[in-house]
Formats: sequence, structure tokens, C-alpha cells
Amino acid sequence: MKSPLSRVITIERFILDQQELHPEATGDLSNLLYDIALAAKIINSHIRMAGLADILGSAGLINVQGEVVQKLDAFANATMKHALLHTGRVCLVGSEEDEHPVPTPPEYGSGKYVVLYDPLDGSANIDVNVSIGTIFSVHKRLSPEGTPGTLADCLQNGRTQVAAGYVLYGSSTMMVYSTAQGVHGFTYDPNIGEFLLSHPNITTPRVGRYYSVNESHFPGWAPEVQALVKKYKGFDGGYEAKNSRYIGSLVADFHRNLIAGGVFCYPADSKSPRGKLRLLYECAPLALICEQAGGYASDGCRPILDIEPAELHQRSALYIGSEDDVRLAERMVSGLRA
Repeated sequence: MKSPLSRVITIERFILDQQELHPEATGDLSNLLYDIALAAKIINSHIRMAGLADILGSAGLINVQGEVVQKLDAFANATMKHALLHTGRVCLVGSEEDEHPVPTPPEYGSGKYVVLYDPLDGSANIDVNVSIGTIFSVHKRLSPEGTPGTLADCLQNGRTQVAAGYVLYGSSTMMVYSTAQGVHGFTYDPNIGEFLLSHPNITTPRVGRYYSVNESHFPGWAPEVQALVKKYKGFDGGYEAKNSRYIGSLVADFHRNLIAGGVFCYPADSKSPRGKLRLLYECAPLALICEQAGGYASDGCRPILDIEPAELHQRSALYIGSEDDVRLAERMVSGLRA
């Protein structure tokens, strides 16, 4: 009988095994994913100390989105930059917290990848000990390698992502990622300081049990969106009611629905007519993961992954999760009743 330890696979070992399936690979993407995993370990260690150290609350700053920057937001953003910009693997990074893309310092070279990320999604929940997360997206640059990166390198649609993922800082810390070859989840073991493969080949149910939406925004939704939510509730005959589960932290809500089956909705409303979530930092990377797991993501009219971004901080509505549930949302929100 094999020892249980013989079945333990670290994220580093898994990434390297995946790389061996592609003889043409240079190893840069593999190392980049491990750079992100390292940053996640550092961020995780500070989050675990949040109730004991002076890292809760506001940093007294307003980010480019017009939101109050939390102290852990600023720390997570700085940690991601430090992990990515000094390796020669990226040409620039884009963060939800920064107005413009941040280029690699000239002395470190300008690599072939662009990383876009939300360093600490759901940070408004930090002070009340609710799960939060990091979301990331990786593209190959469009500009010539060896030259400084450009804004155009960031403004690519979701189909061009070579990798995307998220880290969930919850009761356990998990890193989930895809290189467009399935979705795999790793749980952090603090005893050995490693992410271990715990959820290989994640697939999401075609129809889910849950719907997740902030119903306090109901009065500001279009009638089509109101009708959709009523249908999820089972108020429309012939449709099985779903259970409402809403945490208010995108990564946490998305992760639960990815594993258990369900749909997360953040519709446009009267206050945010274009939607509120960030296309490049939140919607597109989660859409890649969702589709790779057998789900679907839409802005209510079209696939998230097909949207051509025009702005670095472009916002979007988002319906994401079990495919049949999102297809229903798309039919109803686009004006075609199911």
C-alpha cells in the first residue's frame, strides 16, 4: 500500500508536470504562476494576523475606482507588484488599485506576459472577518518582447487569456487556476507552507441550487432583471426555486457556486448603468475559470470572454455560474422571455 504522502502533490509539482505536456514551453508561465502563489502565501499570512495586528481598517486613501483603500488592500497590491515586477517574466501589471499600468523596472527586463489583478477582492469585509480573495488574469503581450509594455497589451478580450485564477482566503486558503486546460484547486497547508492539490479537474453542475445577488438593489433593476430574480425564487410557475446564498464577497460567492452549482448575478442598475464589476480584473478571469469548468459567464447580452475592452478599468454587469442558469439570465435580460 502506498503511503498517503505519495499522493500529495504540491502546486509547484503540478505546474511542472503540466509544463512537461508541452515540450515547446519555456517555463516562464509556470514560474509566473508560482510567483503568484508565493504572493498569495504572503498576503494570507497577513490576513491571518488581521485581528491581532494594526492592519485592519482604512488606509486613508481613495483608489481610482473612488473607493476607500483598506490597509490590507494596499499591502496586497504592493505584494503582488513585488512578486511580479522583478522577475523578467512580465512587461507590466495592471491593478484595480492603480490608475495606470505599472511597467517592469528597466533593470529587470521586459518579459512576455501581462498580469491584471484585483489584489484583495471583497476588502470591505475585512473588518468583519468575511472571506476575501485575490483574482488574477494573465495575457501574452501584443507589443514586441524586450520593449516597454503598452496599454494595448492590457486591453485584450478574455479569450486571449493564457491563465486566470483566484485565491480564496477563508476557513482554509485555496488557490484555483486554469491555463485553459481544465480547472484545478489547491488548499494551503500552513504546516508545510505549501499549496496542495485538493480539487483536481473541477466541474460545475449544469443547473445549480443557488442564486447569489444583492437584492437590496431590486428597486434599481430593469423589469427584466426583476423578473429573472423572481423566476430564480420560483415565483414563476414551472421553474424549480433556488435557495438564496449571498455573502457579498465575489470570490467567496463564485467559489461556492462553482463547487456546488449556482449563479452569481451583479446586474446593471440605475446607479451603475454599465454594471459595477471590473471587466479585466474580476469578470474576465472568473469567466475563463467558469467556462473551463463547464459553466458560462455573460453580461446579460453576450459572453464576457467576447467583450473587447476599451478602458483599463472598464465595468460590466455579470451573470456567472451553472450554464443553464446563466443562459436563462441572458435570454430574459436581453429581452427574450424564456
